Amino acid sequence: MPFRKYVVVPPSGGSLESLREIAGNLWFCWNPDAVELFEYLDEELWHDSNHNPLQTLVRLSRSRLAEISKDEGYLEHAERVRNKFRAYMGRTRSYDYHLPKPVDFLTAYFSLEFGLTESLPLYSGGLGVLAGDHLKSASDLNLPVVGVGLMYKQGYFCQRLTADGWQQEYYPTTEFDTLPLEKVADDKGSPLLVSVDLAGETILCRVAKVNVGRVSLFLLDSDIPENSPQLRMVTSRLYGGDVEMRIRQEILLGIGGVRALELMGMEPAVYHLNEGHAAFTLIERVRSFVENQGLSIEESLEIVRSQSILTIHTPVPAGNDVFDRGLMQKYFGALCARLGIDFEAFLGLGRKIPTDRAEGFWMPVLGLRLTSRANGVSKLHEKVTKEMWHQVWPNAEKSDVPILPVTNGVHIPSYISRELGRLYDRYLGPGWTEDPDNEKIWQRAEKIPDTELWRTHERCRARLVAFARRKLVQQLKGQNASFEQVEAAENALNPEILTICFARRFATYKRATLIFRDPDRLAKILSHPEHPVQLIFSGKAHPADDEGKRFIRKIVELSKRPEFRGKLAFLENYDINIARYMVQGADVWLNTPRRPLEACGTSGMKASANGALNLSVLDGWWDEGYQGDNGWAIGWREEYENPDYQDDIESRALYDLLEESVIPLFYDRSVDDIPRNWISMMKRSIQTICPFFNSHRMVSDYVETCYVPAARNYRHLKANNFSVLKSMVEWKKRIKEDWDKIRILDVTVPIADVPAKGKKLEMNVLVDTAGHNPEELRVELLHGPIDLNDNFKVRYSTRLCATQSQVEDGKVLFQGSIPLDHTGLYGYMVRITPEHPNLSLSQRCELVHRG
Repeated sequence: MPFRKYVVVPPSGGSLESLREIAGNLWFCWNPDAVELFEYLDEELWHDSNHNPLQTLVRLSRSRLAEISKDEGYLEHAERVRNKFRAYMGRTRSYDYHLPKPVDFLTAYFSLEFGLTESLPLYSGGLGVLAGDHLKSASDLNLPVVGVGLMYKQGYFCQRLTADGWQQEYYPTTEFDTLPLEKVADDKGSPLLVSVDLAGETILCRVAKVNVGRVSLFLLDSDIPENSPQLRMVTSRLYGGDVEMRIRQEILLGIGGVRALELMGMEPAVYHLNEGHAAFTLIERVRSFVENQGLSIEESLEIVRSQSILTIHTPVPAGNDVFDRGLMQKYFGALCARLGIDFEAFLGLGRKIPTDRAEGFWMPVLGLRLTSRANGVSKLHEKVTKEMWHQVWPNAEKSDVPILPVTNGVHIPSYISRELGRLYDRYLGPGWTEDPDNEKIWQRAEKIPDTELWRTHERCRARLVAFARRKLVQQLKGQNASFEQVEAAENALNPEILTICFARRFATYKRATLIFRDPDRLAKILSHPEHPVQLIFSGKAHPADDEGKRFIRKIVELSKRPEFRGKLAFLENYDINIARYMVQGADVWLNTPRRPLEACGTSGMKASANGALNLSVLDGWWDEGYQGDNGWAIGWREEYENPDYQDDIESRALYDLLEESVIPLFYDRSVDDIPRNWISMMKRSIQTICPFFNSHRMVSDYVETCYVPAARNYRHLKANNFSVLKSMVEWKKRIKEDWDKIRILDVTVPIADVPAKGKKLEMNVLVDTAGHNPEELRVELLHGPIDLNDNFKVRYSTRLCATQSQVEDGKVLFQGSIPLDHTGLYGYMVRITPEHPNLSLSQRCELVHRG
């Protein structure tokens, strides 16, 4: 019989009340003063609790509590930290950066995972950590945002390696009672319960709130007695179970998340979906507008689209969720019947080709069709994503597919070492945490004395090596290794030599083993008698990815060979804590994805903020970040059809860079043993990467390009009892019915002489508008230099204006001109698309005429 549990906490009030207040908010995890408070209580306990402040307080011995309560210096410091926290929470200025007026609407941010701190294991990798950084920056910027996710009892798996290096997974249970969570109650003080239908079964979820600074994250938990054992398992594991478990989790996130916000009285103007996992949010919003507001299906689809944003992360179709017809019928057939939606039309919302009955239901496609704006997470990923989802807009050129780039960034204060943070405070000023996207602040890195920067970095490297040794010893003891092996691990690695780190998911396209393609050459590099090098690796393979597991095993096997022993280490169970040690202590951050499959990647940004130099393929964010003097590029944007040939070429390029550039620069020392040229590159990396690749800039980009336009459009459509919405839906119906009648009749260029540089090329375009007002059409000239295959090298767009003359039988003359600024071979074409002030970006390419 299971126990009924309760948690005994330190008494409220008294000298330790400030600690309880700080422990209740994840603000502590990006504030080193707060971290030091809890670490000082009991360092071993702090680390054993996975840096959980509340659990540290709960488990603290009575004698230590009594001792701390009498330590006046500590209590004064705790009070100063609490005052700092209260000052942070008390800032009331609304977000207004680059805006004509402050943001006065709420954005709901839905994600299947959130990586905020290691003690709250609700993440698997970069997607979740990015979501966590999004909330942290929203808090710092005082942006009205709420997060919505699921509360996984066992989280993502923990990794254990066997003696031969094979990954094994285990799932420890998270004790939520000792985490900084608040249970949300209803008006009567009882736990708030959210009800969702799962194929005829009703699942109930309680809601927990996590305080992330000034932002709230709401988590749905199905592990409650009111549910059957099977339903209680829905929020058991992140990305666990089969495809049916996945659709259940995504229904719970999307439909349950929307209902939870409604029950708490929240009315977001904008819904931001972090990846297609959350796209069922859109279906629930449509249902709500139909059943609660009396709107038609078409009207509901339109207003939901107006207020919704989708961020796409996955660069290959196979990595996206797709559900078969049977599952969709099981979970959504009854809803379609209730709302009067044709089931085939419903499935078409999730198909790249709506009429293809053999196609599955793609969650990203649902998101693309029912959001006003979608974005990739780097400029290169924008191009990849347009290519991948071009079929959703068959009438659009690939370059016109309505997907924007919003390059990811990282929450810099969450990853900076304490020592470097203090150095930044001294030479950059406090603005580096409050205003990290201010380029002028980071230019001050030049003022940091070389010696101070280098000695600070050396301490971080030494701490990484000490941490790696402890981890290796712990791993070996868990494998029942010999005394000699454990003793060797205690002296593995060298705190004074060039340290290259690689840490990320062990997906095969990330090519963790590329550097090991020629083991003999690598061994010579690592074992150079005067210029030695060492490698530290960490990362998890997906439980079903045996090839990724083989990559891990290969590295572990190599680490045991005599030529690599003590110079190569693999740290098991990669998480935020290990990542923090590695980005803070690395000299070089290695990244070797197969271009263009890295959507963005953010670990290199964190390493750069700590002074590490990136050595990477030009993929993801590094394709934008690399400037020639702030790190190294492996190859030069080549893409190959033969992966083996690619690996040969790029592994040799990597070895050449190490031998000819990286290692000589690191060991080029002045008389005081300082690598001045290396430090110069460190500073250049900090100056060029930190101002842009941070999550404050990222969130600001979302506000300006997505949130504000979506909120404005939503409010406009909703005004006057949805009158604007209804008018727009009628307009869309008419324009669609008449589109085949709208034609380009004639294009003339009244040229008096040969086009010459410095002149203008006048254009007249006669259009049959089928009786529509000319303002309902966007008539453009697409023009620019072309190659011998009649493709634009660079394309420009010039909008043509309707003239007041020559309007006859629906025929309208549009005029404009092209400036002739350069010589060469040029081309142009005419394009017509519908135009309406409330037409979303995602719909502007659905109807197109060219001529």
